[in-house]
Amino acid sequence: MSRTCIPIALLAATLLAGCNKPDDTAIGPAQQAGKAIDDAGAKVAGKVQEQVDKADAAAQKAREHAREATEQARGNLDKATEAVGKKVEQAGEKIQQAAH
Repeated sequence: MSRTCIPIALLAATLLAGCNKPDDTAIGPAQQAGKAIDDAGAKVAGKVQEQVDKADAAAQKAREHAREATEQARGNLDKATEAVGKKVEQAGEKIQQAAH
């Protein structure tokens, strides 16, 4: 090798070594800020999802209670209708007895 080839080879090796991706400990301030923003966004997204899950569970519970209340109201209406029917029947019997 000639004397000019050695410095060129050293220069090329130095440049190639500088092209390696730095690890997280050597990131710059802008990259650190970007990472902090990404981390904060992920944390907020997780908390929002937790709240959405809680709201979904509450809505499901409310739907179940509404169904139960509807069934109970239907049962009460059936009982009331039956009671009214008996009263009408009794009144009809009294009217027939009064007519004889």
